[in-house]
Amino acid sequence: MAAATNNVIEAYNDFYTGNEVEWRMLGAKAKARNIIEVCKNIEANKVLEVGAGDGSILHYLDEWKFAAELYALEIAESGVSLIKKRKLASVKEIKTFDGYTIPYADNAFDLVILAHVLEHVEHERVLIRELKRVAKHLVIEVPLDYRFGVDKRMKHFLDYGHINMYTPTLIRFLLQSEGLEIVSDKTSLTPPETIKFCEFNVLKKQKSFMKVLKIELEYNIKKILGRLLGKNRTEQFGNAYTVLTKTSAQNLQIF
Repeated sequence: MAAATNNVIEAYNDFYTGNEVEWRMLGAKAKARNIIEVCKNIEANKVLEVGAGDGSILHYLDEWKFAAELYALEIAESGVSLIKKRKLASVKEIKTFDGYTIPYADNAFDLVILAHVLEHVEHERVLIRELKRVAKHLVIEVPLDYRFGVDKRMKHFLDYGHINMYTPTLIRFLLQSEGLEIVSDKTSLTPPETIKFCEFNVLKKQKSFMKVLKIELEYNIKKILGRLLGKNRTEQFGNAYTVLTKTSAQNLQIF
């Protein structure tokens, strides 16, 4: 079984010690909404979030009473500490893990959540096989980083720890080739308030009326064009893709 290297673990131990709490909470709110939307037709009482970070998504899932029992795994000790400090009522257990081995029995959960984690994972298929071992349903959200010429921006993405690039088609191929069936999905745009906070508060860019207007116009134009031109165009414009899967009856696996 693969395990994250010591260098990776050390890097993520420092990841949640910054002061970008409000930005993470804004992003987490949108992620939690996406998760709830694609999972609305399944019953999930016992839910595990893998790569739970600082617990910001768990915060909203707890607040919105998504599941009776929530569990969390996180590679970074700093993340585990922050989750514990939140004292979320429905969170029953928080553990560190090695990035791949899920320390729970087969079929222990109704649902596993993996939100904005897979793009950081060296051995994607190894992790996916562990996730489907412990739950029939998986919900995965990835950023849609891929654009033409993305190889020219390697430093930008590697600085965020993104070592994998996805489109909705590519993530569906990956999941289906691992014996998972697509149940429901959603392509989403980053909300304008999140973009504005990142630009003006996190990146410290000078705020102006024209910059704010540009952010809002771009969001609304993409949303309208997606509605008019259909799913393919929506997926082309999207910033994140959320997909609910279940173990397929065929249970394909290429290796």
